[in-house]
Amino acid sequence: MSTAIALGRARSDLDVMSRAGLPLHEFLGEAALTLQKVVPFVAGCLATLDPATSMVSSVGKFGALLGRNDQDIAWAQIEYGDDDPTAIATMIAAGRVTLGVHHELDGDIEQSPRMAQLMVPVFDFRDEARVVFGDRSGAWGAIAVFRGSDDEPFRDDELVFLEEVAPAFTRGIRAGLLAQLGKREVTRESGPAVVIVDAANRITQATACAHDQLARMATPGMGDPLTFVHSLVSAARRFARGETERMPRIRVRTGDGVWLVLHATPLMGGGPAGEHSGEVVVTIEEARPQEVVALVAAAFGLTARERDVTGLVLRGADTKEIAGSMHVSPYTVQDHLKSIFDKAGVTSRRELVARVYFDQYAPRLGAEVGASGWFTG
Repeated sequence: MSTAIALGRARSDLDVMSRAGLPLHEFLGEAALTLQKVVPFVAGCLATLDPATSMVSSVGKFGALLGRNDQDIAWAQIEYGDDDPTAIATMIAAGRVTLGVHHELDGDIEQSPRMAQLMVPVFDFRDEARVVFGDRSGAWGAIAVFRGSDDEPFRDDELVFLEEVAPAFTRGIRAGLLAQLGKREVTRESGPAVVIVDAANRITQATACAHDQLARMATPGMGDPLTFVHSLVSAARRFARGETERMPRIRVRTGDGVWLVLHATPLMGGGPAGEHSGEVVVTIEEARPQEVVALVAAAFGLTARERDVTGLVLRGADTKEIAGSMHVSPYTVQDHLKSIFDKAGVTSRRELVARVYFDQYAPRLGAEVGASGWFTG
């Protein structure tokens, strides 16, 4: 076990990093290296999650997994398609922050489909520690770190430390999501982005726009963007069987700073001999303003009432109108605004509007406006 001094230094370093406003990938990389110094591991994955659905929205890898994307699809199918007591979704549902697979399963790690089918036979990993990074808005990320056949399992004190630093990771991920600015060129729409996956998990059809969008989601050093597709497909099948309560959806940010939303819907088994049975349709589209605003407000750490005020500000309401709509006094509205400005790091309504909308609107200036009132490019 690392010394108390080393643990204290790592805890302090992670806290400072989480408050530095680092871009997401920079924070994740530095935080993982800091963690590895005091809780050794041979490999790891550090993922962001969509807080509304708890589904993986990006994956960074390090150690023995760096550059290894060949098993990403298999991982997605197991993680979201199997009933695993150590799955991230299971942890979140149970309010768990940390677990060690060896400890959780009393040493019988192959009770976990993920360990039995993938981590042991393919990578020779013999233990995995998982930590969920969440707050009242949902789960923002998770880390999985691994030990090999020559290593001892993760100890209780190490798992305790991982849980202690979880809030710093949560804070750093939230800040990192807000640090990236959109920078893409204005482009014309190239049609719907649709992927169809059959019952054997093969992609049978994909539109040209879908290929383009998947390419936009590919980031050097990160996981295979098809992870998102197969995560959604597996989760959609469980939803169709009544095993889960939430239709799967992921908000994903591309390398050029644009938010996309991915949805999955199982097809009904029509046609001769039920030829479409088991097929799932995945659609990819640019996020609507309200979808991004909801995520950004949560990343700022706004309360429910503060989110209501922010929504009204973004619609152009003044203090009196906000007070009337919310049935509170103008002084209460001003108190809410002060708190919102502090959390968002702005000093005025104009700055707040710019901070929330800039990433989505600024790259599109000059594009045509569609029938929905949203930019087409």
